[in-house]
Amino acid sequence: MFLGEGFPEVRGTAEGAELWGLLFVRTTPLKRGDEVKIVWRMTGEGPLKVRASLPDGTQAKLIWGPEEHGGSNWRRPGQEWGTGFVFPKAGCWKIELTRTRGSGHLWLPVR
Repeated sequence: MFLGEGFPEVRGTAEGAELWGLLFVRTTPLKRGDEVKIVWRMTGEGPLKVRASLPDGTQAKLIWGPEEHGGSNWRRPGQEWGTGFVFPKAGCWKIELTRTRGSGHLWLPVR
């Protein structure tokens, strides 16, 4: 699930797009109650919408974002956005990202 060196990187499953996430954390799995900064790269068109939920319907709190970034040294395809989430419960969270053209998701474990 986690790829690369430095901050953990995750690749999502997408339809009509390519999706990557960069987790600004020191260790994984993520810890419930902590604010987690995640930078996203996603191809497609249009504004980005992001939500995170557990299979029981619990929603993570989106503290900030998505904020479009002008650029960075993280090299993955697509435009870049930043988000801040707090995951209130342990479990495997489904993060869903949608644009006008393109959508995707990935799963993040939280303890």
